[in-house]
Amino acid sequence: MAQATFKFPKDFMWGTATASHQVEGRNTNNNWYQWEQEGHIIPGHTCGLACDWWGGRWREDFDRAAEGGQNAHRLSLEWSRIQPTPDRWDEDALDYYRQVVRGLHERGMRPMVTLHHFTDPLWITEQGGWENEKTVGHFQAYVEKVVTALKEYVTFWCTINEPNVYATMGYLMGDFPPGKGDLGSAFQVMTNLLKGHAAAYHAIHKIQAEAEVGLVVNYRGMVPHRAWFPLDKLVAGLQSRTYNDFFPHAATTGKLKFPFKTLTVSEAQKTQDFLGINYYTQDRVSFSLLAVKELFGKRFFDPQDEVSETGFIANHPSGMYDAIKWGRQFNVPLIVTENGVEDSTGKLRPRYLIEHIHQIWRGLNHNWPVKGYFHWSLVDNFEWERGWTQRFGLWELDIETQTRTPRPSAELYAEICQNNALSSQMVEEYAPEVLEKLFPG
Repeated sequence: MAQATFKFPKDFMWGTATASHQVEGRNTNNNWYQWEQEGHIIPGHTCGLACDWWGGRWREDFDRAAEGGQNAHRLSLEWSRIQPTPDRWDEDALDYYRQVVRGLHERGMRPMVTLHHFTDPLWITEQGGWENEKTVGHFQAYVEKVVTALKEYVTFWCTINEPNVYATMGYLMGDFPPGKGDLGSAFQVMTNLLKGHAAAYHAIHKIQAEAEVGLVVNYRGMVPHRAWFPLDKLVAGLQSRTYNDFFPHAATTGKLKFPFKTLTVSEAQKTQDFLGINYYTQDRVSFSLLAVKELFGKRFFDPQDEVSETGFIANHPSGMYDAIKWGRQFNVPLIVTENGVEDSTGKLRPRYLIEHIHQIWRGLNHNWPVKGYFHWSLVDNFEWERGWTQRFGLWELDIETQTRTPRPSAELYAEICQNNALSSQMVEEYAPEVLEKLFPG
C-alpha cells in the first residue's frame, strides 16, 4: 500500500464553526426562542442551556480546539443580546463578545465572526422581520455598533449565514420561523437580505479598511435523477440557480435573478471579498408537477446512498469538489465555512471527514483559491428545527451534565490540523475502508 501525505498550504485555516443560539444557552429574546416555546421543534425540544457558552464554557471548548491544532474559529453574534430593544444597546453583551474573540487570539486562533446566523431579535420579528425593508437599516446600525466594538480583534466578517436557507425554510417550506409558505414573501425576504448584506459590507469597510467581508451560502448539489430526461435537467438547473447561485451572483453583479424576473440592487455589486461555502450533501432532482414550492423539482437521495443516522445527509464527498469548482466562477477566495455529518456513534464521521478534506486537497492541486476549512461542529449543539436529535460534534455533549467526551473524529481532526496534512497513516487508523481508494497501491 502506498504511503503518502496530502499537504495543505502553510497558511491554511483549520477550525470549527458554531452559532450563538446553538451553543450559548439561556437566549430568550429572539424568534427562535419563541418558535421553540410554541412547540415547533422535533420532538418538543428547546435550546435551554445549550453548550453553556453564555455561562463561560466557551473557554474550555476553545482550549480543546487549540490543543487540537485548530488555528481559527468561526462563531456568530446574537443580535438580540446586543440590541435587546430598538433603543438600547447592551454593553455587557458586547463586552462578553470582546472576551470571546480576545480569548481566541490568546489561544493563537483567528476569529471569523458571523453577524447574522438565522436568529432575529423579537422586536425585529414584531416589525415584520426581513419582509420589512426597514430591517435593512436596523441591521446596518447593529453591524456598525458591533464592528466598532470588536475591530481590535476581528478583521474577518461573514455578513449573513445561509440567506438561501433562511428564506427557503422560513418563508417557503415553513420549518423555520415565521413558518410561512409563500413564494412572494420568500422573494421579498431574499431581496432585503441582499440589501442587508450590501449595507453591512459597505459599513464594515468604512469602519475597517483592512476587513475581509463575505457572504456564506449553503451549497447543495442538485443532480438530474434521469440524465437523459430534459425536464429533470431543466428543474435541477432551475433549483440550483435559485438556491445556490442567487446570492453570490447578486453580490457579484448587483442583479437579483429570480426564476421569472431580474431586479437590480446596484449597491450589492462587488460586495464579497471571499465566499463562504457550507457543503453537507447533494440531492437527486426529478421533475414533478406537484412540487410547486420546489419549482417543480422533487428532491431526494438515491436509495443506494450512504446516509446519516436520521437520514438527513447522504455522504457524497465528490460534491465538495463540485462545490469548490462551482465557487470559482465568482472570482474571489473561497472558504469552506461548514462541513460535517450528524453521527452520534462516531462511526461515519471519520470517513466523511477524510473523504471531504481529500476533495478540498484535490481542488488545491488545481490552484483553486481555497483558504480554509471549518468543520461543523466543535461540540454537539442545538440543531434548529431538529433540536437535540442530531449530533454533529467532534465532542459529544451530555446536555444534562454538560460533560464533553471526545469522539474518534476529534482525535483524527486534531492530527490533520496539527500536521496541516492528511496522511495515509491517518486514513489507515481512522477509516481503513477508504485507504485503497485514496492511496492506491
